[in-house]
Amino acid sequence: MDVNGEGRHIRYAADEKPPTPLAFGLGLQLALLTIAAIVLTPSIVVRAAGEGDPYLSWAAFAVVAVSGVSTIVQAVRVGRFGAGYVLLMGTSGAFIAVSIAAIAAGGPALLATLVITSSLIQFVLATKLVWVRRIFTPTVAGTVIMLIAVTVMPIVFGMLEEVPDGAHHLASPLSAAATIAVIICIALAATGVWRLWAPVIGVVVGSVVAWTFGIYEAERVAEAAWIGLPSGGWPGFDVNFGPAFWSLLPAFVIVTLVGAIETIGDSMAIQHVSWRERRAVDYRAVEGAVAADGLGNLLSGLLGTVPNTTYSTSIAVTELTGVAARRVGVAVGIIFLVMALLPKVLAVILAIPGPVVAAYAALLLSMLFVVGMRMVVQDGLDYRKGMVVGVSFWIGVGFQSGAIYPEFFAEFAGGLFQNGMTAGGATAILLTVFLDVAKPRRRHMEVPFDDAAIRPISAFLRQFATSSGWGAAMSQRLDAVGEETVLTLLESQDDKQSRRLRLSVSRDDGGAVLEFVVASGEEINLEDRISRLGEHTTGTSLGHEASLRLLRHLASSVHHQQYHDTEVVTVKVRSPEPN
Repeated sequence: MDVNGEGRHIRYAADEKPPTPLAFGLGLQLALLTIAAIVLTPSIVVRAAGEGDPYLSWAAFAVVAVSGVSTIVQAVRVGRFGAGYVLLMGTSGAFIAVSIAAIAAGGPALLATLVITSSLIQFVLATKLVWVRRIFTPTVAGTVIMLIAVTVMPIVFGMLEEVPDGAHHLASPLSAAATIAVIICIALAATGVWRLWAPVIGVVVGSVVAWTFGIYEAERVAEAAWIGLPSGGWPGFDVNFGPAFWSLLPAFVIVTLVGAIETIGDSMAIQHVSWRERRAVDYRAVEGAVAADGLGNLLSGLLGTVPNTTYSTSIAVTELTGVAARRVGVAVGIIFLVMALLPKVLAVILAIPGPVVAAYAALLLSMLFVVGMRMVVQDGLDYRKGMVVGVSFWIGVGFQSGAIYPEFFAEFAGGLFQNGMTAGGATAILLTVFLDVAKPRRRHMEVPFDDAAIRPISAFLRQFATSSGWGAAMSQRLDAVGEETVLTLLESQDDKQSRRLRLSVSRDDGGAVLEFVVASGEEINLEDRISRLGEHTTGTSLGHEASLRLLRHLASSVHHQQYHDTEVVTVKVRSPEPN
């Protein structure tokens, strides 16, 4: 058993292939447990904005179809689009307020234009994520993940009261209790395939209890058609770009960035629960997740419906079931596409009463909170990061509960900061930016990335040590770290393409932080290699392992971030203790 609790429940890792029936069984489970949320979001938006059933029919069909396509892209990674992990895509609750405003101001056509325009930001962010690597850190992402639970839990608890008038007073508590009790008991006590089906069994048992009390909406299922297309049509675009467009565009941009932050957090978190052994975050997968998110939003705009985002449910279910295989993501996407054409199937899911859905969601969100907390801790929780997390989290809680100047923030920016994830996430970003700006001034140098780079790097680091007041021991340590890092990176370069290396160095807590930025050519993460030292090695790799062991001995930490076009190695070096 892994002492850190990581990967111990993984039955099928991301790159493994479970049997097709198992993949589609888990895919159906995920689809059943998220389809209601996907369809309810456009229903809320359309009805609140005063649009009729024809457009609602089209919007519901479109969001399920787009969710299917984008979920498949996330799983299989098409070019630079997709994370390569099981990341469900669905409608985003963060867009509810601005989408209602857009439809009310200019109809579905204006909504479509705004969604398309704002989605372009995610494509830019996906290609330039390396530029904001010091902002969208695991600390920020983990904080946002924890705040997702804080933001959604009040809605979940409110669903406990969603029962028909005149229902028995025990209908809600008993159906909710049956759901959560069955899931917990099976998840804790069962092994093998039974544990995989714990969520579905719990929801089925809860629904049966609800049916005995008469709160399962069987009439909805009976009235729905078996198969069919939406009765409404595509709304088209508003290309007038009038005052309504320009007044709403900033709000759409802000919410799109918030959605991107959630996607970044989800794409980091899914990597933590998809492998048996701890792995460093692959930022190429994060870039792909953001690009696929942007693709989903673009398709949503083209089809004239509300935007989508990654669903954190997939992270919690992966943690619960131990199956992270990409096949599951493909299965979910296919099932979504089929469901888009099966109104009766959607009706079966939508008929599940609120208390049952609330019980299941509460359990998943509880596990998701722990995933976010683990991300924060694994990033290295010093007192500065601790302050960022603590302040951001509780500001998010304060805004979500309406305790922070509600008379002002209820109207400010359309009430955007009444959302705890938005307020807390923005706080975490601002504090992280301030923390980065407030750090001691960095010194930079840039050289061609080849064997000849070692000599100027050595001179640069020794000069830095001297100007910082360090003695010969620290100067030699920095020199050795620079040399070993460059040699290790050079060894993994397969082609002779001309590259340049940019080295930044600054003081930090009695030591130094070195950041090496080069064009990407690495397939195996340096951070992972160091963490695996001590495993069996072949004779041909002993020299390279010795170099890595020296680097691990000299550095207090090594982080390797791999992007599509760039890789960044950050090494922290403590000053030697005086004799």
